[in-house]
Amino acid sequence: MKANYQPPLAWTGRIDGNEEEVSRWHQKIKCVDLRQALPSGKGVVLLGFAVDEGVRRNKGRAGAAEGPAALRQAMGSFPLHFDGMLMDGGNIICIDQDLEAAQQALSEAVQVIKRAGHTPLLLGGGHEITYGHAHGLYQSLPGKRLGLINFDAHFDLRQEGVSSGTGFWQLAQAHSPFQYLALGIQQLSNTQQLFSIAGELDALYIEADAFHFQDRTVLLAALAAFIREADKLYLTIDLDVFAAAYAPGVSATAFNGIRPDGLFLECFRTILQSGKLAGMDIAELNPSFDIDQRTAKLGAAFIFEAVAYLLSGK
Repeated sequence: MKANYQPPLAWTGRIDGNEEEVSRWHQKIKCVDLRQALPSGKGVVLLGFAVDEGVRRNKGRAGAAEGPAALRQAMGSFPLHFDGMLMDGGNIICIDQDLEAAQQALSEAVQVIKRAGHTPLLLGGGHEITYGHAHGLYQSLPGKRLGLINFDAHFDLRQEGVSSGTGFWQLAQAHSPFQYLALGIQQLSNTQQLFSIAGELDALYIEADAFHFQDRTVLLAALAAFIREADKLYLTIDLDVFAAAYAPGVSATAFNGIRPDGLFLECFRTILQSGKLAGMDIAELNPSFDIDQRTAKLGAAFIFEAVAYLLSGK
């Protein structure tokens, strides 16, 4: 991990005072070095994956390596609505286009966080974040059934090479049982072969067309059934699952993606409230194409809510 690891930098943001009731995240967060012993107790560790080599290999728009910095900037002035420990563990970077080494370093960093009893919340970075993050969780949870939940327009089940589009295929080859639920899949974003691969792996998926309130009961029932079958959950939110009006700053925009509305939030909160979340990440934020920090703020809002649930139970 050492060669690919960068310790965290100090956070900045608005200051309204030093009293708890007016404090903000940048005044509360503790910067920690993952090469040293972490504080004990229940906490959340933010970790950046400042990498987009997988996006480049997958012929996407480069720039997601700047995603963690944009997310931190969007989160710095968040008000405090939790009581526990929030830590920043720095970044994993890619050296000389060696994505495989970066993924291994990410896996090791996740295992460090889990051994200390904390929950990793990862800041992407391209969706090549999936393999390193989830592999680290598998290694940290021997004997547990890890359910993989992916909000995404794409399956990420490509079989060739290692890229932002191969993460769940890599996991399927490395770990059994492979329990995978993809939410927001678009037919126009996936070949027939990818649908076939999903079928061969017994992967479950719900297409973007189902994210309407008339399909709410079926959608939530499928999600609840998947959660019941898992001991722990890995959650990844690829921001390109959302319509481009809400998420213009991604590696591959979706003009007809889902909306981050009440139905999506009900699904998201169902996962958080399950008490099974082992790790979560935000992927594919590309600040180079963002408008008014729209996409960064959207991803940051999901992290805000996850931290509130994990540290305060609400």
